[in-house]
Amino acid sequence: MIMVLCLLVYNLAQRQLRLALALAQDTIPNQLGKPTNSPTLRWVFQCFMAVHLVSFQGLTQVVNLSPLRLHILNFFFSCLPTLLSHPCNCFVIVFLIPL
Repeated sequence: MIMVLCLLVYNLAQRQLRLALALAQDTIPNQLGKPTNSPTLRWVFQCFMAVHLVSFQGLTQVVNLSPLRLHILNFFFSCLPTLLSHPCNCFVIVFLIPL
């Protein structure tokens, strides 16, 4: 049951990213650096592997958040109002909002 839920969340997030890219008529680079409007979520997750939340002497900061990563995040945040309007989809927001 948990695996089915995880696959559902994964598929919904990938679908939302692809829809947002299509609506904006924009692309992001794939693994080879070529522009694509249908990236896999696995590739997007790999892009964010280098992003870290660092706390040092009471200061908390997100490091390695490049312009490309911010560009990708904008597509996820564009779908948040849609997700918020459906109470059954609110659990997806936890996976889309970085700490």
